[in-house]
Amino acid sequence: MSTLRRLLSLRWLLTSLLVLAAAGVMARLGIWQLDRLEWRRAFNARVSAQINAPELDLNQHRWKADDLFDMEYRAVTVQGEYDFSQQVLLRNQAWEERSGYRLLTPLRTAGGEAAVLVDRGWIPLEEAQDLSVYDEPGVVTVRGQIRRPQTRPDFGGVPDPTLAPGETRLAAWNIINLERIQQQVPYELLPVYIQQAPDPGWTALPYRGLAEVELTEGSHQSYAMQWFAFAGLLLAGYPFFVRQQLRQKPDRGADVQADVEQRWLEEPGRIG
Repeated sequence: MSTLRRLLSLRWLLTSLLVLAAAGVMARLGIWQLDRLEWRRAFNARVSAQINAPELDLNQHRWKADDLFDMEYRAVTVQGEYDFSQQVLLRNQAWEERSGYRLLTPLRTAGGEAAVLVDRGWIPLEEAQDLSVYDEPGVVTVRGQIRRPQTRPDFGGVPDPTLAPGETRLAAWNIINLERIQQQVPYELLPVYIQQAPDPGWTALPYRGLAEVELTEGSHQSYAMQWFAFAGLLLAGYPFFVRQQLRQKPDRGADVQADVEQRWLEEPGRIG
């Protein structure tokens, strides 16, 4: 049987299509990693710009709510009074391998009509029965970072439950979903919240801490090069594999099978 007929057999056609499909998938994965790299670089540039920006005074600066959303990780200060009646907890929070909550309290800004939710820090699980012991009455000055809320949990996370019949508010949340928290607060909340920064003069509960942001490019570029290399090796090596297979003398059974496949391709209505 001629080499051309063997190459046009159903077996080799399917094998070639599978090889091309596999190489295409590998190349697409490489492109996806490059897209992730560009997203990471843009994220790093945005966060670095906000970290290095001067501290924002919410009481003095004439800000727009939409602008604040783009200022995540910028240092911020604000004066006001806490509304402990609208205070809620954030579940499943750890501090030095201890379980607990983070305490989220609306702060009514001095001289303003809006309020901003403040992550005041961590409290232990066993000491969350009476939240009034953590009250800070009167006018306070809060320094921290602007943070974006979440609308859905991270991969593998648990969404917040819906309100049961007769309930008007949730006291504990799985994520800081300001859209839903706003529904149970009788005044306007800003679309961002403040994570309060540690203070050397504050050693009591709640324990305060800022998020650690990793400003690296990760392994996206090396992963992309690996996927492109795999695709290139597959496409470059496949012709040598085919050549080696064709050099081997097929047995009679393979000849018969190839003839049947070829006839099926040429006259599918007559075979069967």
